[in-house]
Amino acid sequence: MVIIDPADGGRWSSLQLGGREWLWAGPGLVTGPRTGLATFIDAGGLDECFPTVRGFPDHGGLWNQQWDGTVAYDGAILTRAFTAGTDTVSVDYHLEAPVGYRFIWAAHALLDCVPGATISAQPGTECRLYPEAAPWLPWTWPGDAHWVTAVWPTPLELGTFGPTDGTAAGAVLVDCPSVSVRDRGAELTMTLSCPGQPVSTALWRNQGGFPDDAPYRSLGVEPMLGRVFDLATAGSGDAAVVPESGELTWRLTLSARPV
Repeated sequence: MVIIDPADGGRWSSLQLGGREWLWAGPGLVTGPRTGLATFIDAGGLDECFPTVRGFPDHGGLWNQQWDGTVAYDGAILTRAFTAGTDTVSVDYHLEAPVGYRFIWAAHALLDCVPGATISAQPGTECRLYPEAAPWLPWTWPGDAHWVTAVWPTPLELGTFGPTDGTAAGAVLVDCPSVSVRDRGAELTMTLSCPGQPVSTALWRNQGGFPDDAPYRSLGVEPMLGRVFDLATAGSGDAAVVPESGELTWRLTLSARPV
């Protein structure tokens, strides 16, 4: 079961699968809808990020407006439809936009996990590590680079949600359509399908390292179209592109089971 708040950017406030709640309730930074706000505020749950995750506008242009099944931004119209099964939820997305329109989309899911939760992805997957991880990198950080590349599982042990240690790390698992999270005897699997487009998974592991003035803990596992957080840094093949039809569809499937 999914509970949606249409007044708060269509945010998913609850995802109940396999007999448990999977979405984190948030750090309590805001009460009520964020409609009309100019600066992103973390409310927990799952935000739909479009047409970028980072950059401008931060976390995209959907989180601060009403969503009644369809939402418009930057000349694009996005619609979604949910189908519930036994311990499974599928979401079908439909985008109408100008031909050649480039974008990043992410299901920015913040999960309700405890220390020791693990993330599983295909070994050998390319992993783009972002500057938040710099203190632990075994390489010299190129001054003009947006990320450095490693191979999953990374030497930073990003596959484990560890204890509070004052760190925060962002990464993108490139061309990775499916990721599983194990926590407290259950496993959530998130799979994204969009033939012909770059499909990846973004990670955000915050173990009390963000923000600087009042850090908290959060774990983001974010199926995405694209290979980067910020559309402005997307090279060839790093962003989704609307085809000649002016329409694009994709499906996100979430399922849970005991382990």
